[in-house]
Amino acid sequence: MAINVDLVYKTVLLILNQQQRGYITPDEFNKVSTQVQLGIFERYMSDLNQQLRIPENDSEYGNRVKNIQEKIDIFKRIGTAAYAAPYFLLETAAVPPSVDNVPFPDFYRLGSVIYNDYIEAQMIERNEWYLIKKSPLIAPTVAQPVFLYEDNKIHLQPESITTKVQVSYIKKPVDVQWGYSVVQPLGQFIYNPATSINFELHVSEQVSVITGILLYSGVIIQDPTIIQVASQQVQQEENNEKS
Repeated sequence: MAINVDLVYKTVLLILNQQQRGYITPDEFNKVSTQVQLGIFERYMSDLNQQLRIPENDSEYGNRVKNIQEKIDIFKRIGTAAYAAPYFLLETAAVPPSVDNVPFPDFYRLGSVIYNDYIEAQMIERNEWYLIKKSPLIAPTVAQPVFLYEDNKIHLQPESITTKVQVSYIKKPVDVQWGYSVVQPLGQFIYNPATSINFELHVSEQVSVITGILLYSGVIIQDPTIIQVASQQVQQEENNEKS
């Protein structure tokens, strides 16, 4: 369940206007919201890494590793990679005209590389890549393939593998959009759900989203009080999550 962009915008305006602190326009809100969403999204990876080093909590709802993974699950995707010799491509921007229908326009971070539906290829580094090419004794096989991942390109060994390659990955969140129409003669902004894009984050992030937007809003309207209060709230939430 996504976070409703209209609810967030109205809440932000309510807080800002409560004490006559100022106003943030729809366009400013959209840019700030997209930045806040990306910041929260990017923290998931480091938060998960940190929690994996802490003894696991077995409680049903207080397991932090499980809760973070649930938030990341929203962005998990899998697609079939297209071969453009000598590698497979993961990004449409890098696709030559001869390659069509590469399903990774929103690619963000690589997960697993699967060949023929069930064989997981092992990721290796550049120095290992040169080594296996020189040593027939450790050469990869179709049953045990390896891959080198650089610059959104997957190089697979053995080179006979040119089809049936699937990739699991994390997608990038779509930019947030509070769509609106302008009503004359007063020039009022009226919410338009048809042109709006909600936050893709887990619904539990609603408070963090609003707090983050308020932090940026304080900068936009040059109000140090809002910046201070929002910064303290953000820091407190981060400490609670990581302690």
